[in-house]
Amino acid sequence: MNRFERSWSLFKSSLFVVVRNKELLIFPIFISMATAVIFLFFFAPAALWPTGFSYFSAEHWHALADKYFRSYGTEKNPHFTLSPIAGAYAAFLYLISMFVATFFNVAFYNEILAALNGEPVSLSRGLRFACSRWKAILMWALFAGLIGLIIKVIEEKFEVVGSFIAKFVGLAWSIASVFVIPVIVRDESSSNPITMLKKSAGTLRQVWGEGLIGYVGIGAINMIVFVSSMAVVVVAAIISAQLHFFWLLGFVIAGWVLTMIIWSYLMNVASLVYKGALFLYASEGIVCEPYDQDLLNSAWKYKK
Repeated sequence: MNRFERSWSLFKSSLFVVVRNKELLIFPIFISMATAVIFLFFFAPAALWPTGFSYFSAEHWHALADKYFRSYGTEKNPHFTLSPIAGAYAAFLYLISMFVATFFNVAFYNEILAALNGEPVSLSRGLRFACSRWKAILMWALFAGLIGLIIKVIEEKFEVVGSFIAKFVGLAWSIASVFVIPVIVRDESSSNPITMLKKSAGTLRQVWGEGLIGYVGIGAINMIVFVSSMAVVVVAAIISAQLHFFWLLGFVIAGWVLTMIIWSYLMNVASLVYKGALFLYASEGIVCEPYDQDLLNSAWKYKK
């Protein structure tokens, strides 16, 4: 069995975990809805700031633009920047978004790891756990936000060279922090973001090769499914043209879009379960059902 086949077998096990714990499929929907509500709650005061005009009029939005933005440059080449008030509020919204995203991901991963350990999944328990880790979540949100700001400043300050450096640093940051959320879940004694980052990077070193191959395998599977499904659409288009029955093509396209949405959603959740399995095996040596000990041993050079 080659590396790709091993990774695909591990991913099939992840799909089995999702099917066995269908409640996991509720989390992304809930997270998206809750995030949208929270974002609108904080964004609404800025959008509904009284200007003396109707909220549905163009004058209202022009007045808000004048309040929140400052223009500079020439008439032919204008540039815009945020006003001090708008800049401070944007920074606040950025921090809130980081905190909310981390909070819900911690809740989600708490239940993913519970499912991998054979425990029932509970949305309310995940949220309660995230509440108990609010300090670690806040510290990580502040730290990650600061790193993101530094990368942005480098990119804007040094133009072409800065853009290259920012992309390199951003890639390194994304790779090193890939296991931070599971670390927050499992290490309840620490709230230090640097410690969490070190543990994430240390775990990554355990699964570097097969972990990446697994995700490449997932991408290849998605590509195979996409190309195969497009072949069905092409055949439907040919048949529709021959029969002059274009409603058939419309039905096939609608079904294809719906199928791709469902498939992408399922693959996303299974990918998160896959990452959870990687984390548990690399950091704690735990082999969760239905993953196979021999398969994991052959897949990774696990360091005890």
